[in-house]
Amino acid sequence: MSLKVLFLYPNYYGMNMLPPAIALLSAVLKQDNHDIRLFDTTYYSSDFGSDSDGTKVDRLNVIPFNNAGSYIPEMHKTSWKDDIKDLVESYQPDLIAMSCTEDMWELGLAIIEKVEDYIIKRQTHVLVGGVFATFAPEIAIRHRLINSVCVGEGENAIRTLCKRIESGESYNDVTNLWVKGKDGAVSKNSMSDPVDVNAMPMMDIDIFEKQRLYRPMAGRWYKMFPVETIRGCPYKCTFCNSPSQIKIYDAKTDESYFRKRRMDLVYDELKHFKERFGVEYNYFWADTFLAITEKEFDEFCEMYSDIKTPFWMQTRAETLTDYKVRKLAEVGLHRFSVGIEHGNEAFREKILDRRWKNESIIEALKIPHRYGVQFTCNNIVGFPTETRELAMETIELNRHIQADSQNLNGFVPFHGTPLRKMAENLGLIDPDTITRCLTDDAMLDMPQFTSKEISGLIKCFVLYVKFPKNRWKDIRKAEEDTPEGKKILEELKDEYREKYMPKKTNGNSEEIPAAADLEYGVDLH
Repeated sequence: MSLKVLFLYPNYYGMNMLPPAIALLSAVLKQDNHDIRLFDTTYYSSDFGSDSDGTKVDRLNVIPFNNAGSYIPEMHKTSWKDDIKDLVESYQPDLIAMSCTEDMWELGLAIIEKVEDYIIKRQTHVLVGGVFATFAPEIAIRHRLINSVCVGEGENAIRTLCKRIESGESYNDVTNLWVKGKDGAVSKNSMSDPVDVNAMPMMDIDIFEKQRLYRPMAGRWYKMFPVETIRGCPYKCTFCNSPSQIKIYDAKTDESYFRKRRMDLVYDELKHFKERFGVEYNYFWADTFLAITEKEFDEFCEMYSDIKTPFWMQTRAETLTDYKVRKLAEVGLHRFSVGIEHGNEAFREKILDRRWKNESIIEALKIPHRYGVQFTCNNIVGFPTETRELAMETIELNRHIQADSQNLNGFVPFHGTPLRKMAENLGLIDPDTITRCLTDDAMLDMPQFTSKEISGLIKCFVLYVKFPKNRWKDIRKAEEDTPEGKKILEELKDEYREKYMPKKTNGNSEEIPAAADLEYGVDLH
């Protein structure tokens, strides 16, 4: 007897990248002959969240995309509320498993609650996992309909859970799970060693609707595939929860959380999905793609020279060299994102734990254009203890970098990040507060730097970077949320589009990607 497993993926329109975690978990369960379905809200209208891509366009972070003549995924005309009820009643799952990030949590709960009658009637087990569950399990397990929470990686945990449910055995001791008993008591089980990423099956793309493979890039919609080369990150940025992921594993298991996949396996996967699905563009979602050795880098370039499709990556400025950018451009690097984050060296080192010098960042980012590679600079504002004066140094640094696009997002105090704990200790946020999307308004409201001031700076960031300083007085007025400020802002945006935005070619225009669809680069597992 196999189980019927229904995966839930709460997501907002504009967050287009297919979720690799669910694709991998589905593949793992199909190895055990379980039947898998997926309910994904990406192309449903929702009262939750905002249009991420639309916000980036409005802030001038990306170039408007011309839809004419392109494949465009269609929004569902039905209601997600009706469709999830119909799916559950017809499919009758034995296990409901939801994977989500923190900013999707409230939507995820709404989906689960919409099928509450079925869950209670059938006593269906509800499991939640993902980065939010890992770092806020005490919040996740409280919900009346949630039976278990996965802390850390889920491949082994969900496989064991399914076997136990299938055989009717107790699952109270499954590693990596917090399990709530009928009496409400919670068993907080130990963590198993990190999974062997080189023993995992190829991702299961078949569970997604076909349009889910499409993502806009460079003026058109590509069939785009998310590729895993590294799990974890060797860097310790305090706004990211990758360091905490490594910390909890290294403290409780014998194996390191930071792992790399063999290049021959990456090649097999790339080749397979290109030939079977016609993948046109690859999206390497490693936190820091170039956190590899020289030998591994050369192996990648040799391997990828046979793939011959454009690709995107994200990395850090200190990983860039003339040799690496040249070699990557030769084999298909189309563009990349690089984290600058903050312009003040002392603040960046003390608060963010990033230690590279501004001069070195500027020099490293002169390299890409030598080889025709475009890039985006990612920045964050509204950190605990930050001031407007410090934030203006981020603008100043970006003015010295000839990036093809740049963005400024408000700091989001995700659970599991060191800066979340700092914000809580400073009384800037309640421990139970659920964070919002990266492109939403600033969350921290500080005496020396209010959320209103932070939001004003965010919407004018690109203008400050691109316009001459003799225009800054007008830009300062545009930050204000007043009729005059809004009028000036729209006039400045029109001027920016005319003077600084690349012109359309062949009926299309470019869309430069901003940050990857991750929580500050956190591993989706």
